Order: sequence, then C-alpha cells, then structure tokens
Amino acid sequence: MSTDTAPRVSAVDLEDAPVASKALPADRATPTVQRPASPPAPREVDQATSERSDKWLVPLLVLVVGMFMSVLDTSIVNVAISAIQTDFGGSTADVAWISTAYSLVLGVVVPASAWLGDRLGMSRVYVVSLAAFAVSSALCGLAWNLDSLIAFRVVQAIPGGLLPALCLTMVYRLVPPAKIGAAMGIYGLGIIVAPAIGPALGGYLVEYVSWRLVFYINIPVGILGVVAAVIWLPKFAQAQTRRFDFAGFLTIATALVCLLLAFSEGPSWGWTGYRVLGLIALGALSLAAFVVIELEVEYPLLNLRVFRNRLYSTSLIAMSVMMTGLFATLFYIPLFLQEGLGYPALTAGLLVLPQALVMGVCMPIAGRLYDKIGPRYLAFFGLLIAAAGTFLLTGISPDMTRSELVWWMCVRALGTGLAMMPIMTGGLSSLPGFLTTSGSAINTVSQRVSAALGLAALTAVVTNQQGGLMSARSALVPAGSMPPGEVMAVYRQTQLDVLAASYSNVFLVTGILTLIAAVLCLGLRSGGNPHAGGPGAAMME
Repeated sequence: MSTDTAPRVSAVDLEDAPVASKALPADRATPTVQRPASPPAPREVDQATSERSDKWLVPLLVLVVGMFMSVLDTSIVNVAISAIQTDFGGSTADVAWISTAYSLVLGVVVPASAWLGDRLGMSRVYVVSLAAFAVSSALCGLAWNLDSLIAFRVVQAIPGGLLPALCLTMVYRLVPPAKIGAAMGIYGLGIIVAPAIGPALGGYLVEYVSWRLVFYINIPVGILGVVAAVIWLPKFAQAQTRRFDFAGFLTIATALVCLLLAFSEGPSWGWTGYRVLGLIALGALSLAAFVVIELEVEYPLLNLRVFRNRLYSTSLIAMSVMMTGLFATLFYIPLFLQEGLGYPALTAGLLVLPQALVMGVCMPIAGRLYDKIGPRYLAFFGLLIAAAGTFLLTGISPDMTRSELVWWMCVRALGTGLAMMPIMTGGLSSLPGFLTTSGSAINTVSQRVSAALGLAALTAVVTNQQGGLMSARSALVPAGSMPPGEVMAVYRQTQLDVLAASYSNVFLVTGILTLIAAVLCLGLRSGGNPHAGGPGAAMME
C-alpha cells in the first residue's frame, strides 16, 4: 500500500494505544506512520520529543544542579550541628531533631512527587521546588532559636523531597535510550559526590565563617538553577488528570514516619521501650495497609506492580545496600576522626574528599561502559571492589595513618563509582515507560529510607558493642596500683580502642552485605544497550 494513502496516526494515538493490541485488516496491513513535520504548538510533548535526540546534555546539567543541591544538604548540615548547639543551646537529643525532622518529612513527601509531576507538569514542579528550597534555606539561615530552625527545616524538606524523584524521572524522559548510560553517569555525580564533599565544605564554612552559611549557600545555587531551568529545561505536558490517592498517601506517610522515628530514636529511647515497639508495630501495619490499598485502588499513588519486574527489584535491593554502605562511611569515618582522634571538622572533611573525586571520575566512565556492555558485570565487579574496600576499613584504629585511611576509602569509592549508576539505570531501564515515574519515586524512597534505617540499625549495633567491650576491657585495668593521671590516660586509650573495634565491626557487616548484593547483580542484564524498550518507549508525557 502506498504511503500516500496510509492513514495518519497522531502522537496521541501512538501514546495511548497498546502495542500490537489489535491486528489490522489485510487491506490495511502495516501502514507507515509519519510524524507531522511541524508539530502543533499546543502539544508540548511533541516539541520535547523532537529535542530528545540531540539536545539533552544542557537540560541534564540543569537537573544535576537541583539533585546536587538537595543531596548536599543532607550531609553538609551534620557538620554544623555542634556549632548550632553552641549558639542556641539545647540538649544533644534536641539538636538532633534538626536532621531527624528533615529526614522524616523528606521520606513522606517523595511518594507524592509522582502525582504532582504528572498533574502539574514535571518542569513546573521542578522550578517551583528549586525556588522553594532556596527560600526555605534562607529561612533556616535566619533562624533565631532551635525551634524556629527545626520548623524551617521541615519546610525545607518538602521541596527537598520532591527534587530527587522529579529529576530522575525527567532524565529518563529527556535522554534517548541509546544514551541513557552516559547520561546517568553524569547525573549520578549529584547523588554520590554531593554527600562526599558536604563534610569538607561544611567544615570550612563552620570553622572559618558561620554555620548559617551552610544554609545560605543554597540561595545563589537555587537562583541560578531556576533561571537555567526556565531557559533550557523543556516543557513537559501534563498527564491525564487523576484523583489523588489520599488513603495511600496517609498510610505510606504514617509508615515512613513511624519507622524512621523508631530507628532514629531507638538508641536513646531504648529498643524495648513501648514507644519504639509501638512505632514499629504501627509502621508495619500502615505499610501493609498501603500495599493493599495500592493494589486495589484505580489510581495508585505508587504503582507497586514495578516489583513484578525482577531486574528492577534486584537493582532496588542492591541500591539499598550501597546507600547504607555509602552513608555508613560518610558518617562513621568523620565521627571517628573528630571524636576519636580529635581532628577538626575541616580536616576530617578533607580526608573524606578524595573518595568523592574518585567516584566523580568513575561514574561517567561507568555510564559509557553501560551503553556498551550492560549493567551486570559493571555492577558485579564494582561491588566486589567496594566490598574489598569496606573490608579494608575494618582495619580502622588509632594507629592507622592518614594515607592508609584515604587509600581504603578510595578503593571503596572506585567500586561504588563503577557500580551505582549501572545498577540504578539497569533497573529503571527495564520498566515500561508508564511505570518510570513510580519507579523513580520508589527508587528515591528506598535510597533515603534504607540509608536512614541502615545507619540507625548500625548505630544500635555500635552502641551495644561499645557498652559490652568497655565493661570487659575496663575490668582489666589495674586502677588500684596506678596514679590517677595514668588511670585516666589508660581509660581514654581504652575508650578509643573500643570505639575503633565497634566501627570495625560495622564495616565488616557492611562488607558482607555488599558481597551479597554483588551476587544478586549477576541477575541483571548483560550485553550492550538494546536501544529499545524500557522508558524510551514512552519518554514524554
């Protein structure tokens, strides 16, 4: 049949119609479909689709800015906690709510990002979130007491929770499937490098300027990001209007708040106390109710059918293990250097910085290799290297040299940089286009929650071990036959040895989990980028 008489099929028809759902009559077999040469202006989707082929790099860099700013804030603020406590007073438990409140709200907001992006348009929500994050950061810097700072951190967490999931979804809707590996290698810099440079940057600002600069630094970055997004970010059309899943949002929000709060406060409240056990029970029940609701409701908040995809589920487990290991390193190493060895915050941050440089070099390389060989072997060998580096960190002690510590962390960073983006990309690329938004949101939730819960669980192990080891080793000190000054010196050395031993066990557990994740990654796809399927089939709204 001549293409001149072939029926015209619109972009909307192609988007909404299931693939090969009906056979065409014999006299209309396999018509040639041509897109209009000049897409109609109202259809933003067509314009964005035409730009996907070769104009994705600049919009991708715009998204990296938003992702980088959101993730950086999770680590840079931790360095300022001590200085904030000095200015505002309050107990250690009270000051900890600066981070705890942010994490709780962050986890609650992420599931709603999928609906907001589809309902209002991805680009629009991204720009508003970026501007709101800058404004709320300014409010945090202007805080006049601890209560006001915690309140402003809650406000800041709302756009901070929306940005990561929005950015990840838009990457998959901007970039052609053939280039997704290289693009994710660039995009991943915001996920991994930002928390790694946070301690060094925060340490410098706190030590030489003011802790308020930790928040003010987001203002110029946010303004530049908004301007760049307005100029270079394509306009994504709004999806078909659907009802907001209030029941699903309420249950998942309750589950995340209860579980995150229980694991965050477990060490101080007591793991067997009624508050912690009650929160865990309520969180588990709410999570079960959420699953039931999402499988039955017509318009789910998050489409849990993504878990039927084995590749996606495998990547999610591996990513959760990697995020736990990454944040354990970024938390315990600076803590040991500052509390154990007495290093200032800036020095501790600078010692952590080289691993960020290693990851920053490896991730774009891993992205290009992904397009050629697929995720399986990059993820497997990357996690093996990361596990080796983690096992090296079990040698942490008061006698280690700085060069040894930096070397161990760089080995781990090499493996993490090679594995992380192939794992995430391999999972998300295996999903059909209409599940990309839910897959991105679930991926972001799992990263945040696994890092928080994993760190809390490891901290509980550290606390319990330190108590037992300290009691056992203190009993061996012959205090009665030693001068008081010498007793204090021995006691201090014993404390330091116990601290190192407990952290060593943390890295042992993390290394074993990383090995298990490496084995799981053998189930990921191998071979070059197929250039078809996955989110590429329905990138744009």
